[in-house]
Amino acid sequence: MRQLLTLSLSLLILATQAMADTPRIAIIIDDIGYQKADLELIDLPFALTFAVLPHTPYGQRAARHAFQLHKDVMLHMPMQPANDRKPGLGALTSDMSKQQVHKTLQLALADIPYAVGINNHMGSFYTEQEQPMAWTMEYLSKRHLFFVDSLTTAHSKAGKYARQFGVTNLSRQVFLDNVQDETAIAKQFDTLLRIAKKRQSAIAIAHPYPETYKFLRKNLPKLKEQGIVLVGITQLLPQHHDVVAAGFTAPAVSAPQ
Repeated sequence: MRQLLTLSLSLLILATQAMADTPRIAIIIDDIGYQKADLELIDLPFALTFAVLPHTPYGQRAARHAFQLHKDVMLHMPMQPANDRKPGLGALTSDMSKQQVHKTLQLALADIPYAVGINNHMGSFYTEQEQPMAWTMEYLSKRHLFFVDSLTTAHSKAGKYARQFGVTNLSRQVFLDNVQDETAIAKQFDTLLRIAKKRQSAIAIAHPYPETYKFLRKNLPKLKEQGIVLVGITQLLPQHHDVVAAGFTAPAVSAPQ
């Protein structure tokens, strides 16, 4: 009996080690909330992560649906870009006071209470700014939320201030679908897999384009053959990070001044 227990324990340890050694990828689907068709992506039977824009027609519905299906939900926080593009309602801008930054984040998280972390929508200008990013990370620290840097600029200050305020910070390695055709997406997907095999994990960002939906539906079932596992973004967080949905850390909401 003792020999059987020892053998079973050894097999369990080996299986656990094999899982730990398996390269993992997370794919965050950005820009969720503007179209009803986003729900079709959420229904795909894969561990995709959904970054939902606040104050959008289908944002709350999409986030709730993803949460009910046990998919990871993030807040896709609009932030000021370096160009003239409009980041959307409730965006963080560099001219805001600390109080305005915190209240803007508070209102966005109240709209998407299922979020367990945030990433930036646009933000090529905002994420380069020292004080605004310090205030942003200070707020995320209080709410026990992590940050995934979309890296829309090479000069992001996210990592610097995440470390200062003890915020778990991850970064995107690949944009899957900047060019929306199967060949281009496949090339980026191959890059993602190569990075994962080299580093044991990798993060991609994609968008709710029809071409992306078709590609993921076709190719994600083949990952197992390549020795790679798709996981929700929370599976790539360090063990010390306790995952808490924003709705459980919510203070009273008031409008930004």
